Amino acid sequence: MIDYNPNDQDRIRRAYLQKGPCQPADHKFPHTIISGRLRRFNPSGFATYRSWLEYSVEKDAAYCLYCYLFKRPDEEGGRDSFTTEGFRNWKRSDKFEIHVGGPNSAHNKAREKAENLLKQKQNIETSLSRQSDHIRRQYRTRLDASLQAIRYLLKQGLAFLGHDESYEARNKGNFHELLRLLSHNSDEIRSVVLENAPENHKLTSLDIQKDIVRACALEISDAIIKELGDSNFAILVDESRDVSKEQMAMVLHYVDPTGRVIERFFGIRHVTDTNAVTLKSAIEATLTSHSLSLSRLRGQGYDGASNMRGQFNGLKTLILNQNESTFYIHCFAHQLKLALVAVAKHHSQIELMFNIVSNISNVVGALAKRRDILREKRATKIVEALESGEVKSGKGLNQELALKRPGETRWSSHYYSLMNLIYMYSSVVEVLEIIETSAAAKKRAEALSIIVLMRTFEFVFCVHLMKDILGLTYELSQALQKKDQDIVNAIELVQI
Repeated sequence: MIDYNPNDQDRIRRAYLQKGPCQPADHKFPHTIISGRLRRFNPSGFATYRSWLEYSVEKDAAYCLYCYLFKRPDEEGGRDSFTTEGFRNWKRSDKFEIHVGGPNSAHNKAREKAENLLKQKQNIETSLSRQSDHIRRQYRTRLDASLQAIRYLLKQGLAFLGHDESYEARNKGNFHELLRLLSHNSDEIRSVVLENAPENHKLTSLDIQKDIVRACALEISDAIIKELGDSNFAILVDESRDVSKEQMAMVLHYVDPTGRVIERFFGIRHVTDTNAVTLKSAIEATLTSHSLSLSRLRGQGYDGASNMRGQFNGLKTLILNQNESTFYIHCFAHQLKLALVAVAKHHSQIELMFNIVSNISNVVGALAKRRDILREKRATKIVEALESGEVKSGKGLNQELALKRPGETRWSSHYYSLMNLIYMYSSVVEVLEIIETSAAAKKRAEALSIIVLMRTFEFVFCVHLMKDILGLTYELSQALQKKDQDIVNAIELVQI
């Protein structure tokens, strides 16, 4: 016992006493030849000396629990066989009574210390324990408040830190301000958080926030694994580049016990590069860390990049070589958009038309003043159309529109760009005419050139043609992205 830290000794002694002496009464005690006769430990001693007699199965020896815990080596008889090597002389059963001795014996002094330790009123640590219970309750309240704030920020995808979290700052960031809001609504929370928390135990540091976020991530991952159970699954993987490093995002795709198709975001993992070997290692590491195996993988979905779908060294091929059941599927909606982009870029008139649409968005939407003029022109024309009966009024009709720039990665944005331009065509021309007469020389020339191009038959024809084509493909694209879409309906949309 003296080998333990003095600050831990009473706690360890109490644990031993609460557990009680080791008394394996059902053990088959081995025989030993003593004075020419076979002798063994008599288990009836457990009943006689119930509170202190111990037996070691490994050493075939008897010990005294009280003396082991409290007797010091410098006390009289402090190094007797009941505390060090163990008692094995089964011939001398009287040694047990000799060990107990009189009222002032070392054994009885050790027994008295054990009884005092277990008496709450005489135990100094008990009073400390009562105080510790209060401290623990305060800590739990403080931790629950921080956890509530962090769970809300995680669910909403909001930033934690503020630009200035100093004591004088008026806005210390989302986490601190949300924690303060919680304290305003609860006296119990207010009494233990922020300024009322111990200086070194506020649970608001960046490290604490990260620890709680990691704990939340582990709990969510465990819930997903539990929901998955022993079922097979598929993975969806894509690049998720940060400002400073390459990252890989992974989604699990599986069917729950009720037959519903479930998609769960499973995490982001840092990768040194995006070649196929590195990505495969990252996927295996992510799955292995949650006790999942590639042998249960039944599908893989990536974009059409060569490092993903390469026939010989792509990620798809590397995983198929290890598990032939992992069928590769390239998103049909993504393939449709890639086909549209490729066809459009091979037709000079269509590509020119989209370049003009982008220039219109840049020139008209460059300044807030121009956007306001466009909005006013559009509102005036709607009022005139309503008065003349050309359009009807009603809920959801005649909503405010704005010019949208076509995006390369989202081909559906081209459809909305053309639709808005058609609805706002005359208003856009009027704004360009204003720019032509009042802006700087360079902008005047740019506005004039756009007006000339917008009034050509080729431009107007291409806008309406692509609007009709993209209208059909937009419905197909939306259908292909539905979880409950069946292949028959999708094929009918393709045929249209």
